[in-house]
Amino acid sequence: MIASSRITAVRQSTHYKWWAFMAVAIGTFASVADQVSVNVALHPVARHFNSDIPTVQWVVISYTLTISALLLPMGRLSDIIGLKKVYIIGSLVFALFAIAAGLSANLGLLIGSRVIQGAGAAMTQGTGMAIIAASFPASERGKAIGLMMGVVSSGAIVGPALGGFLLDLFGWRSVFLINIPMMALAIGLGIAVLSDEATGRPGGERGARAGFDWQGATLSTGMLLMLLLTVTYAHRFGWTSPPIMAGLAGFLVLSAGFIWWELRTSNPMLELRYFKLPVFSCGVSAAFLTFMGGISIFFLTPFYLQGVLGYSPTQTGLTLVPGAVCMLFLGPLSGRLSDRYGWRPLTVTGLALTSVSLLLLSRLTAESTVVAVLPGLILQSCGMGLFFSPNASSVLSSVAREGYGVISAFLNLIRNAGNVVSIAVATAIVTATMGSMGYEPSLAAVQVGGAEGVGHAFTTGLRYTFLGMSCLMLLAMGISALRGRPRQE
Repeated sequence: MIASSRITAVRQSTHYKWWAFMAVAIGTFASVADQVSVNVALHPVARHFNSDIPTVQWVVISYTLTISALLLPMGRLSDIIGLKKVYIIGSLVFALFAIAAGLSANLGLLIGSRVIQGAGAAMTQGTGMAIIAASFPASERGKAIGLMMGVVSSGAIVGPALGGFLLDLFGWRSVFLINIPMMALAIGLGIAVLSDEATGRPGGERGARAGFDWQGATLSTGMLLMLLLTVTYAHRFGWTSPPIMAGLAGFLVLSAGFIWWELRTSNPMLELRYFKLPVFSCGVSAAFLTFMGGISIFFLTPFYLQGVLGYSPTQTGLTLVPGAVCMLFLGPLSGRLSDRYGWRPLTVTGLALTSVSLLLLSRLTAESTVVAVLPGLILQSCGMGLFFSPNASSVLSSVAREGYGVISAFLNLIRNAGNVVSIAVATAIVTATMGSMGYEPSLAAVQVGGAEGVGHAFTTGLRYTFLGMSCLMLLAMGISALRGRPRQE
C-alpha cells in the first residue's frame, strides 16, 4: 500500500516529467549504445562462426531493416493501445532477445534474434520521444527533445568504446548481454512510473475509436523494405542493373498503393493530410535532406582518416569524439532556446553550419592533415545539434497529442531512411569517380599502401560528394526558413 501510494504521488507530482524522462532515457541509451557497439563485434563474430563479413553484416542489416520497416506500425499501435504499453513490451522483447543473441549457438540464430530484437527496438524508438513530448508541457517540448538527443549522443559516444572494452575482456557475446541490466532497470521504472493519463492514452479520441490499419501496415512495411534493400545493395549490383531497377519499381508501386489506401481508409496508419500543413511537410522534408546530406560525413571520413592518412581505428575514433561532444551539449541547449525564441533561427543556423562544414571538408586532399579535418567535423556536429531538437519540436507542435506516437516514429523513420540513402549515394559517387580515374571502384581499395594515386582518386570523389551534399543542406535551409508557424496549443 505504501509503495502504491508513493507511485501514485510520483505520477501526480510536478516532478513526474523527470521520472518519465529517466525511464525512457535509460532504455534509449541502452538501445543506441547496442546499435553502434555491435558494429565493433562483427569481425570476432565472423571468426567464431567461420563466416565472411558480408554474411555477418546481416547481424546489423537485419536489425536496422526491421526497425525501419516496423517504426510506423508500432508508432500507430501506441496511439491506439497506449504509449506506455508498447514501450514496456518493446523493452521486454529487446531484452529477451538480447539474451538470445548473446547465447546463440550459430549465426542463423544470432541473425534471427537480431530481427526480433529489432522489432522490440522499433516499439521503443517509436514511442520514447512521444512519451517525453507528452509528459512535458508544450512550453518545454524543445527542451525535452533536446535532452533526449543528448541521451542518444551519449549512447553513440559510449557504445563503440564500451563494445571494444567488452570484446577485449569477455568476448563478443558480452556486447549483447551488457544491455540486460539497463533494460531491466528501464522496464521496472517504466512499469512503476509511467502513466497512461500523462502520455495521452487511454483517452485519445482518435485512438480510442480507431482500429489498426493492417493494410497500411503491410504496404508501408513492404515499401520500406523494398527501398532500403535496394539502396543498400545498389553499389554492389549497379544502379542500372535489373535487380536494382526492379527494386525501385517495386518501391514506387508499393508507395502508390500506400498513398492510395491511406487517403481512403477511415483509420489510416499515417494521416497524410498532415502534409498539407507547411510546418509539418517542410519539417520532415528538411529533416530527410539533412540526414541524407549530413551522414555522409560520418560514413566517409573514417575511410579518409584510415585509408588515406593512415590513422588507426582508435585514432579515428578519438578524432570523431570532439564533434560528438559538441552535439551532446548543443542538442539540449538548442531545445531550450527554441522554447524561448522559436525554432526558425536555430534550424536555419544549424543547417548553414552544416553546409559550411561540407564545403570545408570538400577541400581535403591526399596531403591534408587532421587539422584540416577537425573544424569540418566539429561544425557538422554543431549544426546537427542546433537543427534536430527545434525541428522535431516544431513538427510535433503541428499535430494533435494523440498522434504523437506515429509522428515520433515517422521522424525516426525519416532519420533511418536518410542515413541509408546518404550512405548509398555517397558510396556511388565516390566509387564512380574512382572508376573513372582508372582505379578499382570500391571503398575497399582505399587502404594505406594501396595503389599509387588511389588516395587522390578517393579524395576527388569525396570532394564531389561533399559539394553535392552541401547543396542539399542549402535546400533544407531554404525549406526550413520559409515554412509557416506551428499551430497554437
